[in-house]
Amino acid sequence: MTDYSVKAGDAGTEIAATLKDSAGAVDLTGATVAFAMADAQFRAAKVNAPASVVDAAAGKVSYQWQPGDLDTAGSYVAEFEVSFADGSVATFPSSGYVHIRIVEDLI
Repeated sequence: MTDYSVKAGDAGTEIAATLKDSAGAVDLTGATVAFAMADAQFRAAKVNAPASVVDAAAGKVSYQWQPGDLDTAGSYVAEFEVSFADGSVATFPSSGYVHIRIVEDLI
C-alpha cells in the first residue's frame, strides 16, 4: 500500500488497496471490510466506515471518501480491517499503516 496525499477540503479520489499476506492476495469472498483512519498521534479517530470489496478473489478493496473525511489538514494513519465469513478478523497492512497527508489548500 502506498501513501496518499490530498488538499484539505477536496473530495479526493477513492483510496484503494490490494490486501496481501505472505501467500499473496487475500481472498475476500464472503468478507466485509472496514476502513479506519486516525490522526498520526492516535488521539482522534477521523474515519471508521465500511469499505467496498472491488474484486474478492484478487483481494482488492476501496474506500470512497465521504464529506468531512478530508477537511482537516494533518498527518493520518489508516488501515483496512477484514471480517471473514468464519468470524476471524485480520488487519491490513499487518505491520505499520497506510500514511495519509492532508495539506492546507491555498484558496
